[in-house]
Amino acid sequence: MSKGLEDVQLRIAAPKPVAVIDIGTTSIRMAIAEIDEQGSARVLETLQQAVGLGKDTFTNGRIGKATIEECVKVLRSYRQMLTEYKIVLPEQIRVVATSAVREASNRLAFIDRIYIATGLQIEPIDEAEETRITYLGILPHLRSEPALTTGTTIVIEMGGGSTELLVVRDRNVLYANSYRLGSLRLRETLEAYNAPTGKVREFMESQIERTVDQILEHVTPEESSEMIALGSDMRFATHQLVPDWNPKQLARVPLAELEQFTDRIVEMSEDELVRKYAISYPDADSVGPALLTYVQLARAFKRSHVLVTNTNLRDGLLKAMATDSIWTEEFSNQIIRSAEDLGRRFHFDEPHAQQVADTARQLFNQLRSQHQLDHRYAVILYIAALLHEIGLFVGFASHHKHSMYLIRNSELFGLGRKEILLTALVARYYRRASPQPGHEGYSALDRDERVAVSKLAAILRIAVALSDSRSQRIDNIRCETQGNRLVISVPNVQDISLEQLALRQNASLFEDVFGLQVQLRTLRDEAR
Repeated sequence: MSKGLEDVQLRIAAPKPVAVIDIGTTSIRMAIAEIDEQGSARVLETLQQAVGLGKDTFTNGRIGKATIEECVKVLRSYRQMLTEYKIVLPEQIRVVATSAVREASNRLAFIDRIYIATGLQIEPIDEAEETRITYLGILPHLRSEPALTTGTTIVIEMGGGSTELLVVRDRNVLYANSYRLGSLRLRETLEAYNAPTGKVREFMESQIERTVDQILEHVTPEESSEMIALGSDMRFATHQLVPDWNPKQLARVPLAELEQFTDRIVEMSEDELVRKYAISYPDADSVGPALLTYVQLARAFKRSHVLVTNTNLRDGLLKAMATDSIWTEEFSNQIIRSAEDLGRRFHFDEPHAQQVADTARQLFNQLRSQHQLDHRYAVILYIAALLHEIGLFVGFASHHKHSMYLIRNSELFGLGRKEILLTALVARYYRRASPQPGHEGYSALDRDERVAVSKLAAILRIAVALSDSRSQRIDNIRCETQGNRLVISVPNVQDISLEQLALRQNASLFEDVFGLQVQLRTLRDEAR
């Protein structure tokens, strides 16, 4: 083999350097890693710097100027380190921000200031995106730990601004939600109410109990369940209680020991915590409320111990970068299962819904050169097809609008607010009027999103027409573009007159969007 060819192969096989930055409520954290050919991420270096974003947002509703400049200073130093690692391209770096930035009234000014000063583009992620990333990060444990392959696993992460909950059985997500209970948010509430020193713990436990009661309305404790705790506060407690913990494995922390440790932490002042444990003041502020929450949740779920993982938000972000997308097939299937559960709740015609969804998927895959949309939109189309008729639960008249309302106001695991809106709109436009600028929801989209909704709704209308007989007899199609026509061929069906009539009534949006007239014929017709 020539030296030149060897050099080319080495360049192809070289790991890709990447970095993820998490702008949280109490600190800015960065992980630098390299991704190999197999899609595995190896962390090279991690950094953490305390900031007071959450204290500003949860107290005043906005990020103070001094805090913004503090963040600029931290991120400039991170950017310098990235340059040394030759991580300079936008596709090599992902910067996310959670509730402290997301909820700040001046978040756009904050994002713009960071971009001007550092060139880093911050992405404020919503609760659904956090849940998606958490699921990706915890998935290796769900696959490999024998204790988690049977029964139910309850995954809890309490951050500074919110608590994320996932309920998983056999790697399938049964329930997911985000609650406005965060360790720093709770501490700031205490200060706002001027709770007496002797009543602080009682007040915190009362606030925590309200959220625990909300959780128990949806999650029933089971004898076979396990509880996995994520978050820096639980990692801190675990390092104190399990000195020989191997962070690559789950730690098993007895609840009795965690309770005793929590009692000691809650009784200590911030200054005492900082001196004794060498932690930052923001961390000292949050650790007590966080540990109290984990203890009360473990009691509510009747656990004698808590499993603790070293997995964090950055692990999930690196996993998403390693696979080039968070929308993996396994993750997409979790979203679909959630949509199926929602459809059953509203007594949808499941065989018909599945038929329409499967046909829509075939159309999407075979028309990629026409619509040029990525896999995320394939999932949105499939979910919209599954749920396009759930509005019938309310009534037949304007049921497409009822479908939009129900989808828009329901929880679908893995879909953020914008993705739920897109799904609801596609379902709404499966019949009757085409998208109009003044329509609710549609007018709030940007141009690319409006075009995507029109494309997906046009495809959904074709899928619905091909399933008009509700007999599920058309289970396979073949699409071919011939000049200004889209020819859809159907095998093994003798009479397609009903579907041809439905197409004539439903194809106008497709023709307007794609500029193609739609023709349906059997393969026998094609041969003749």
